[in-house]
Amino acid sequence: MKILTIVGARPQFIKAAPVSVALAARGVDEIFIHTGQHFDDNMSSVFFRELGLDEPDYHLGISGGSHGAMTGQMLAACETVMREQKPDLVLVYGDTNSTLAGALAGAKLNIGIAHVEAGLRSFNRQMPEEINRVLTDHVSRFLFCPTRTAVTNLAQEGIRAGVLQTGDVMYDAVLQSARAAKDTSRILQRLNLRDGGYAVATVHRAENTDDESRLRAIFAWLAARAAELPVVLPLHPRTRQALERSGLEPRGMVLTTPVSYLDMARLLSGAAAVFTDSGGLQKEAYFHRVPCVTLRSETEWVETVEAGWNRLWQGPDYGARRDILDYGDGHAAEKIADLLTAGGK
Repeated sequence: MKILTIVGARPQFIKAAPVSVALAARGVDEIFIHTGQHFDDNMSSVFFRELGLDEPDYHLGISGGSHGAMTGQMLAACETVMREQKPDLVLVYGDTNSTLAGALAGAKLNIGIAHVEAGLRSFNRQMPEEINRVLTDHVSRFLFCPTRTAVTNLAQEGIRAGVLQTGDVMYDAVLQSARAAKDTSRILQRLNLRDGGYAVATVHRAENTDDESRLRAIFAWLAARAAELPVVLPLHPRTRQALERSGLEPRGMVLTTPVSYLDMARLLSGAAAVFTDSGGLQKEAYFHRVPCVTLRSETEWVETVEAGWNRLWQGPDYGARRDILDYGDGHAAEKIADLLTAGGK
């Protein structure tokens, strides 16, 4: 069996790692395409090394430009690889332009699409990620949902065939990496931090970086938090450019370049709080049992809010905390691999 996996951004590398291990254990021939959406070494190559992934079979080198231009270039390039490789299935993750491009290319060639993290909804169609995830779900044959809420969302859109609740592969990845991060990462020493004595922040979503008034409001809020305890901010290239355009100076924060996966895992595990607009980091914060504030007006990970581990930055305070059973037992990747090998040809 041959599966063509398409990734392009940091969260997808993390999710793909445990699934790739599980597919290899079942004798699947997996071909990797890296679209290049995240191209800088700190956000790309280092993740492959630390996660134990082989270098991609194809690196498309496509990044930057408008959403339409980027997605169109990726679609055409992915279609070329698919015609050459003739896979039995195309496997995509999450909600990036790489996800949508791979799904559309495969669907137009009548190749089955498998979508990991299907069914997530923020119900904000102004978010490019929401468009990507909705369209990908509607062309997929296998829809691997991390939660019951995701299954319900798909049912409300009339999608029931091929829908399977598997748990969350990100949880698998965090369990696998937590020990390695504590053993090998020295980022706390480099930044002169101690466990429980700092917060971690990330800002990168276009809805925040491309709206100057919103960007100013978020950084004013972060500056107020930084007056209470150090806030470590690994600066995404898009955010750095937005700050330079607006003349904003992040006040009171510990600025770094984007950090490696193991360094970020170590930062998260020792943090007192996480402030982020990233979907993936909201969950990773919960997996490390660190309270999170989401720097958006909504979240697709509603379970984290309902369970009291997450809240919106302009919303109500945390509710009572409890564990989230829907995310599974750390074996979601094995379930996905079993389902794909059983029904993928």
